[in-house]
Amino acid sequence: MGSNWTEDNLISIRERVYLHIKDLILDGEFKAGDRLVERELAERLNISRTPIREALFRLESQGFVKTVPRKGVIVADISEKEIIEVFTILSSLEVLAAKLAVQKLDKEMESKFTDSIRKVEEYLNKPEEDASELHRELNHLLYSSAKNVKLYEMLSGLSDYIRAFAKIGHKNPGRAKQSMEEHLKIMEAIVNKEMEMAEYLTKIHIENSKKAYIEAVQQSEKKN
Repeated sequence: MGSNWTEDNLISIRERVYLHIKDLILDGEFKAGDRLVERELAERLNISRTPIREALFRLESQGFVKTVPRKGVIVADISEKEIIEVFTILSSLEVLAAKLAVQKLDKEMESKFTDSIRKVEEYLNKPEEDASELHRELNHLLYSSAKNVKLYEMLSGLSDYIRAFAKIGHKNPGRAKQSMEEHLKIMEAIVNKEMEMAEYLTKIHIENSKKAYIEAVQQSEKKN
C-alpha cells in the first residue's frame, strides 16, 4: 500500500493516511489504549511523518485518539456513558434523516432503496453471517438520501464512533439479523412514503442497538 503513495499530491496523501489510520481503529486493529507512534506508522506506510502527524491531530480532534503525558498518542477509551450519549444523539439525527429521505425521495433514490431491500432479503435468507459491510452500506444510503451535507457529516461521524467503540452489540446472538430486519422495514417505509412509520422504525432500531450494546457490556463484565 505504502509503495504507491507518492508526494505528488500531498492533499490526497493527507486524506488517505487519515482514512487509513481511522479504518484501522474502526476495524479494531488498533484497540483502546494502543500507542500510535509516528515513526512506526510512517515506516509501515512508507511515507514521511508529516501526514501521519496531521492525521493523528485530526483524529484527536474527533475523539478517536488522545495524547497522554509520557506515553504519546493512544487510541481513546470511550466510556459506556459516552456511548449511550452518542446513541441518544444518533437516534434524533437518524429519525430526521428518515423523515427527509421520505420528503426528498426521487426515482434514483427509490431505485437504490429497492436494490438494498433485495440485498437485505437475500442476507436474511442465509445462515447468519457478518453483516458489517452491508450495515455500513445501508447507513450510507439512509444518510445520503436525506440530501443534507451537514446532516450526512454528523451522522457519519457518530456512526464511526459506534463502529469503533460499540460494535460489541452486534456480537449478541441473533442481533445481526434482527438489525437487518429493522433496516428492511425502515427502507420499505421510506419507499412507500410512510414518513411517520419510517421515523418510528428508525427510533426503535437505534433503541434496540443501544440495548444490545448494554447487554453485551454486562455479559462481558460478568465473564471478567
